Amino acid sequence: MSILVFGDSNSHGTVPLAHLGGVARHPPAARWPDVMAQALGTSIICEGHPGRTTVHDDPIDGAHKNGMRALPALLESHRPLDLVIVMLGTNDCKARFGLRGWDIAAGVGKLAQVVQASNAGPEGRTPQVMLVAPVPVEEAGVLAEMFQGGRVRSRAIAPALRDEAARLGCAFFDAGRVAQVDMTDGVHMAADAQAALGLAMADAVAAMSKET
Repeated sequence: MSILVFGDSNSHGTVPLAHLGGVARHPPAARWPDVMAQALGTSIICEGHPGRTTVHDDPIDGAHKNGMRALPALLESHRPLDLVIVMLGTNDCKARFGLRGWDIAAGVGKLAQVVQASNAGPEGRTPQVMLVAPVPVEEAGVLAEMFQGGRVRSRAIAPALRDEAARLGCAFFDAGRVAQVDMTDGVHMAADAQAALGLAMADAVAAMSKET
């Protein structure tokens, strides 16, 4: 099985930040996509871009953070893909965007529709899609002001995204059920949370495969 993970810094493996501008990552074997791949015994392509939004140009960090701009090219360059896992929405919780949980889920849904309209699957078919509600954020540490209001916004994503996934015929997983952010910055996961998410995602993908 060939799997593309399309995500942000928590898929990239960014460690909790003690100061702004940090670029350290967990080692590859500790990042949740790699933990998942190891458990499944399959290949993984992780496209985790720190700061990536669902469908929004970031007025401060740049238009290249917009997931909608990046996804079509990635689908073409990495095909054939059996499964595309989208775990985005955390950066949409930044105060600068002023979005509600429903808006964020709708943005993820737009990305799912791009995958569903593609020929990036085996023999030109459509890949399967799993939408993952990201781990809810806390307003803590150096990112507290940037994510002001994010605690409430992020907790509204999962129920809205569950409905969006059902509407689009996608699989759904709520990362907040098995992992949590580190209070150092309230946004990124420590190694134990990365591992817990990776193992839970492996179970979810395996269950999904049995159903098809």
